[in-house]
Amino acid sequence: MPEREDLERIIEAGLYAPSARGRQAAIVVAVTNKELRDKFAAINCKIGGWDPSFDPFYGAPAILVVLAEKAWANRVYDGSLVMGNMLLAAHSLGLGGIWIHRAKEEFEMAEYKALLKELGVEGEWEGIGHCAVGYIDGENPDPAERKAGRVFWAE
Repeated sequence: MPEREDLERIIEAGLYAPSARGRQAAIVVAVTNKELRDKFAAINCKIGGWDPSFDPFYGAPAILVVLAEKAWANRVYDGSLVMGNMLLAAHSLGLGGIWIHRAKEEFEMAEYKALLKELGVEGEWEGIGHCAVGYIDGENPDPAERKAGRVFWAE
């Protein structure tokens, strides 16, 4: 499990992400409880249609779930910026991070809406993504070569 201080730094980076009109409509649910983490993995697996033995979080022990106000038109964009900042922060701390989808489907379920209420989160929320965080197994892989021809200047 990454140190709590590192997770807090990752979350802080996410919360400093730009947001449309400065609304800051995204929140983070930090899941470090193994039983709850495994429950998220099981339902994520079911939604994805995978074998129940597959771990969609690739063994990462901490799951930082990003949600955004459902009524906010820019929720996906704002939540995506939170996710991006958290992934970059995890990397800067020497941790592995990966964006895992299906948070939207999870938080459409009554059980996960109830979880938010248990945590004191009021209102209607849409799941944006899971930032799975843990220690890298082995060396940090080299980035793939960047494709050429993806920038077009209009001068």
